[in-house]
Amino acid sequence: MTRVALAASWLNQYGGAERVLEVLHGMLPTAPVYTSMYAPQAMPEAYRSWDIRTSFMQRLPLVTRKHQWFLPLYPLAFESMRVGDCDLLISNTSAFAHGIRTGPGVAHICYCLTPARFLWDYASYVQREQLGHGLRAVLPAVIGLLRSWDYAAAQRVTHFVAISRLVGERIKRCYGRESAIIYPPLDAQAYSPSPDHDDFFLIVSRLIPYKRIDLAVQACSQLGLPLRIIGDGRDRAHLERLAGPTVRFLGHLPDADVKEHLRRCRAFIFPGEEDFGLAPLEAMASGRPVIAYGAGGALETIVEGVTGAFFREPTVESLAEAVRTFDAAVYDPVAIRRHAEGFDRSVFTERLRSFVKQMTGLSV
Repeated sequence: MTRVALAASWLNQYGGAERVLEVLHGMLPTAPVYTSMYAPQAMPEAYRSWDIRTSFMQRLPLVTRKHQWFLPLYPLAFESMRVGDCDLLISNTSAFAHGIRTGPGVAHICYCLTPARFLWDYASYVQREQLGHGLRAVLPAVIGLLRSWDYAAAQRVTHFVAISRLVGERIKRCYGRESAIIYPPLDAQAYSPSPDHDDFFLIVSRLIPYKRIDLAVQACSQLGLPLRIIGDGRDRAHLERLAGPTVRFLGHLPDADVKEHLRRCRAFIFPGEEDFGLAPLEAMASGRPVIAYGAGGALETIVEGVTGAFFREPTVESLAEAVRTFDAAVYDPVAIRRHAEGFDRSVFTERLRSFVKQMTGLSV
C-alpha cells in the first residue's frame, strides 16, 4: 500500500485551497498533513480529526491571526520539517509548502495553485495593499531573498501539476519547470438549479483587494441594481463606503444559505483576475450564468454566450455595461449545469490518480 503525506501552506483561513485539500484528504484519509500553522477555530470541524503536523511557527504568538507578519520565517518552517516515512508527498500550495524536505526515494508532486503572487508579481500585488512607507522600503530586499529560496525549493519537486493553463505558464516562467494541468475539484452534486430565480446579482468571496469586488460594488451602485455580497475580509469597510443602497453585505452565511443564494441569483459576478476560481463553477453547478472579467482562469471555465458573459477591461465602466445589458433569459440552466459537471471532483480524482501512476508508478 502506498504511504502518502500531504502538505499545505497554512491552515488558518478557509478558501479554495482548503477545498482542494479536503478532496485530497478524502482520497487519502490516513495521510498526515504537514503545514506551517493551524487554527482549529478558523477551519471546519472535520479538520480536528485529521493528523495535522505543524512547524515551530505554531508556537509563535499571533501567528494564526497575523500570518503575513511572519513572512521571512516560512522557508525555515518548511525546511525544518522532513517527510520521510512515506512513498509520496503531495503538496497543495500557493506559497512555501513545496519547500518541505523529503527523505530519499520520496516522490514529491506539487499541486501548484500558483507560484506565490507576492514574490513573483510583487509590484502588482502591493499596488492595492495598504502598506506603510517603512514596510514598502524594506520589503523588496526580503522579497528578493524569498524569491531565490522559492526557486531553489521548486527544483526539489519531482513533478508539478498546475490548476490552469495560466498557472502552468507561470510555473514555466518562474521556476523553469514543466507541469501537467488538472483543474481543481468541484463538488457538483452539492449544488442544484432552481426552476426560477430572483433579480439580484451575487458575489461570494473573501473581501480582499485583489478580488476587485470594488468594481462590482461601484457598477451596481451606479446602475441602482441589487447586489448581494457573501463573505468577509479586511476590505469590507472600504467596500461599504463605496456602496450605494442597493448593495447588501451579508457576511459569512451557513452553507445552505449560500447555496440558496447561488441558485436564486440573476447572475454571479466574478470581477477579479483569478488563477482558476471555484466560486463561478459553483454558480454554474447551480444553473446560474456568470459575468466575469475576461482574463485568467475564467477563460478556461466559462463558455461565453453559453454559461456566462465577459467584460474586457478591469474598470467600473466595462463591468457596468456588461451588467446593464445582461439578459439572464438567454441562458439555459440545464446546459450551464452540464458544463459545470465536467469539473466534478470525480474527474479530478480520476485524473490525479492516473497522473501519479503514470509518473511515479505508485497507486493512490
